[in-house]
Amino acid sequence: MPRTGFADLPLHTGRAPRWLFVRMTALAREIVTVLVDEFGTAEVLRRLSDPYWFQAFGCVLGYDWHSSGLTTVVCGALKEALKEAGRELGLFVAGGKGRASRRTPEEIAAAAAHLRSDPEALIRASRMAAKVDNHALQDGYQIYHHVMVFDQEGRWAVIQQGMNLENRYARRYHWLSETVVDFVNEPHAAVCCDERTHPLNMVAAEAEAARHAVAELSREKPWRLLQELRRLQRLRLPPHHEILLRDIHPDHLASIFVKTYEAQPASFAELLGLPQVGAKTIRALALLAELLYGAPLSFRDPARFAFAHGGKDRHPFPVDRALYDCSIRILREAVARARVGDRERLEALRRLAEWQRALLRSEHPSP
Repeated sequence: MPRTGFADLPLHTGRAPRWLFVRMTALAREIVTVLVDEFGTAEVLRRLSDPYWFQAFGCVLGYDWHSSGLTTVVCGALKEALKEAGRELGLFVAGGKGRASRRTPEEIAAAAAHLRSDPEALIRASRMAAKVDNHALQDGYQIYHHVMVFDQEGRWAVIQQGMNLENRYARRYHWLSETVVDFVNEPHAAVCCDERTHPLNMVAAEAEAARHAVAELSREKPWRLLQELRRLQRLRLPPHHEILLRDIHPDHLASIFVKTYEAQPASFAELLGLPQVGAKTIRALALLAELLYGAPLSFRDPARFAFAHGGKDRHPFPVDRALYDCSIRILREAVARARVGDRERLEALRRLAEWQRALLRSEHPSP
C-alpha cells in the first residue's frame, strides 16, 4: 500500500506568531536531531509519513491540534530547521505552500550534490504523488501544499494538503517511499478524517479494470472518443451516477485527446504522468471506460480518522514560553552530550518513553 494515509482538518486562517514559529523551528531541529542520531533518517521519514505521529508532532510544537494550519506551519518549521542542519543530518526538505510547492523540483535538484541517489527519481515521485491526489483521486480537495522530505539515499516522504471550500475542510495526504510499489494501485494505507466525500477513486483496487480501459481508450483516435462523448450526452443516465455528463465538454477535450493519442501511453500510470492530463481528462475517459467496456469505477473514499506546550489559539491552554524554551534546551544539551559519549540524558528520555508505553498498555490491555 504506497500511501500511508491522510487527515481531514477544518480550514483556519491566520498566521503563526513569530515568537512561536521561532520556537517551533528550534524544537523541531532538536527532535529531528535526536531521532536521526538514535534511529537514522529512514525512521524520521517513517514517522513523518504517519498521520497520527505527524499530528502529535505538531501538538508538541505548540500548534492547534485540529487546524489545517498545523500541516503548513509544521512543515515550514521543519524546512527552516533543516536549512542548515540538514546537510549534517543527511535530511532535506523541498516545497511548501502555494508557489513554494511548485519549486519542489528545483529545490530537489539543488540538493543533488549532497545525494547518493538520482534526484530525477525524487522529482518524478513528487510529481506523481501530486498527480494522484489531484487527478486520480477526485475527492473535492485541491492540492495547495506539497512538501517532500528526503535523505541522501533517495528515500522520501511526501506531505501534501488540499482544500475544499464547500465544506471548509482541508485534507492532508501522507506518502512513504519504502512502501511504494505502484503509484496508482491502492495508495491509502491509513487515513484520518472527519469529513468524507464520494470521490472518483481511480487508484482503488477495484478500479483496476477501469485503469486498463482508460489507458486503452487514451490510445484511441481522438475523433472516436469525441464521437462517443457526444453520443452519450444524448442518453439519460440513472440519477445516482456520480460522473455527470454536464461536467464533461467534448470540445474542450479535443486537444488533450490528440496529445494522449500521440503519446500512446502504455499504462494508466504513464497516462497520468503526462503533463497535459488533468482531472477532466481522467473523468471523461473513466466515464467512457464504464459505459463502453463495463469497467466498474470506484467511488470509495479511502478515509478513516496530546498536548505538551499548549496551543496557538490558547487551547487547551496558552503556550507556556518558559516551558517551551526549557524543552528545547534539554534536548539540545542531551544531543550535545550524547555526541561526546555522555548518553545519560538521552537514556533517561528513552526510559521515560518506555514507561509511558507500559502505562498505556496497562490502561488499555489488548483484547
